Amino acid sequence: MQDFVAVFNNLIGGAQTWLFVDVLQPVLFHFGWMGYDEELYDGLYWVIVGFVAIVGMYAILRPLEALWPAERWQNRRAVRVDVFYTWITRLGLLNLFFFFCLQPAFDRLHNWMTMRGMPSFDLDDMWPGVTSHPLVAFLLYLVVLDFAGYWQHRWQHRFGWWWELHAVHHSQQQMSLWSDDRKHLLESVIESSFFAGIALFIGVEPSQFVALTVLSQVVQSVQHANVRMPFGPVLGRLVVSPAFHRRHHAVGYGHEGTRYGCNFGVLFPWWDMLFRSASWNEAPEPTGIRDQLPGPDGHGRDYGESFIAQQWLGARRSARRVADAVARLPGLRAGRLPRHR
Repeated sequence: MQDFVAVFNNLIGGAQTWLFVDVLQPVLFHFGWMGYDEELYDGLYWVIVGFVAIVGMYAILRPLEALWPAERWQNRRAVRVDVFYTWITRLGLLNLFFFFCLQPAFDRLHNWMTMRGMPSFDLDDMWPGVTSHPLVAFLLYLVVLDFAGYWQHRWQHRFGWWWELHAVHHSQQQMSLWSDDRKHLLESVIESSFFAGIALFIGVEPSQFVALTVLSQVVQSVQHANVRMPFGPVLGRLVVSPAFHRRHHAVGYGHEGTRYGCNFGVLFPWWDMLFRSASWNEAPEPTGIRDQLPGPDGHGRDYGESFIAQQWLGARRSARRVADAVARLPGLRAGRLPRHR
């Protein structure tokens, strides 16, 4: 095992050095960003690991989907666009972009607080001697970010304009290992800046941030896989299983329930259990959105089949929601602006 890890690290390290020296370093020098060379070099390692993770997850999950599918399809045509989504988002480049864009602002905030004797928000300083251990700090970051992810996911279903963007993800009726990255680009921008901001706020290092992103992506690929994979009563309460997450995507319940859905947990179902949004059902259910179904069950609403169509329709639906909300503001319904007192 040690020999395998050593060979793997050598291969990744060689690719990392080549890409940095021949591709990234000239770009950094041209734009005067050499101050970030060390961080980008470290982060590049995990971007390459993310690439390897995509290939590895496909090699493991695709055979399982073929052998023990949760549901069988006549064809996999609808999955193709999700493959495209995965390759443009899974490498974490958008997350890294916002992380480094926001870092100067958080550095200034940290210096301002230090000069005034205010405490730091770095979680690895919370319990000296324990949280300063890299593995403990990594797990702590993972739990905090997952807690934030749970609430962000609930908000995506709670606010109409955000739901219309998130609906791009839920409109997939053929859930597979590729479905996790099926997202509206505007939603991806919001999500990336949200998690980058929180990660910087609690003191996550660049290499740790990318590692956390890669780990989360791998687990979420498993959750969305079209596979019967029972986790059992114990493991299923510790980690979100495909059956648990499939319930979240179920037509008529997952996001159209008594309030606005269930099973919002990203990695851990603890938050759903704590905040009473968990729903346990192992039986496979049809996925998608009710109003995209043909009548009489739905309204045949078009969510788009191609990447461009999904992006355009999602943006238009969201804009319409915003316009309707603005139109309902006091005074605007009568055709006049509200007065400020």
